[in-house]
Amino acid sequence: MQSNELKAGILRMEGTNNEEEAFLSLRRSGFESEYVHVSEIGKKKFEDYDLLFIPGGFSAGDYVRAGAIFASRLAPHINELNKFVDSGKILIGVCNGFQVLSELGMIPDTGTERKRTMVLGTNDSDRFECRYTYIKYTSKNKIFRRHFEGKILQVPVAHMEGKVIFDSKKTLDSVIENDQMIFQYTDINGTDSSYPWNPNGSVMDIAGLTNREGNVIGLMPHPERVYYGFQMMNDGNKHKNGTGEVFFNSLYEYTKKLGA
Repeated sequence: MQSNELKAGILRMEGTNNEEEAFLSLRRSGFESEYVHVSEIGKKKFEDYDLLFIPGGFSAGDYVRAGAIFASRLAPHINELNKFVDSGKILIGVCNGFQVLSELGMIPDTGTERKRTMVLGTNDSDRFECRYTYIKYTSKNKIFRRHFEGKILQVPVAHMEGKVIFDSKKTLDSVIENDQMIFQYTDINGTDSSYPWNPNGSVMDIAGLTNREGNVIGLMPHPERVYYGFQMMNDGNKHKNGTGEVFFNSLYEYTKKLGA
């Protein structure tokens, strides 16, 4: 393990259930991990962290819609969150966390103001999809490019509402133009993105998005669940490192350079 000189805050509330995996994955890659319950925000300040992570789960039981209540709990602190993002630091949401970022309008954030321009709708299969699939890196994002470019990596998914739907073609066009589509679903050969490889029916097989600046990241797959190679299945076991190790090491390396 590398020295814990950078601090990562894992935001949580009632119903999140992937915070431990995120905590451990961030720590294994070099961060000093710390839980931040939404009720502690204020006592614990965003500015004291080098990275913020919103984990998966079923925050507030996903009542109203997935991520909506968690987002409403963060909304009173939106100015501090915006300041954190505008400083260049990484804010990342996985699965339910992606839904929260969408609700807050922080992804895809294609316009001049942060407003909600997409939803993560019900999967085309109309059921909870829980399995392994693959993603390919489809961006020039400076956080992940060194370790992900040209690779197809196995990841687990577990969600009912993961279908990326934009409010207009204009938003989709802006996402493409701004290089915000960071990961796409595919098969192990990178040639097939039909169901079940794309588990939800997202437009253009989108598995992950960023804001325009590339430091707010939302993705439906769970890299924190496959930090080690032995946690991966079948062909995934051929990789020396788990997808999670590659993913979280990328976050650590970028954050370290940012603070240098």
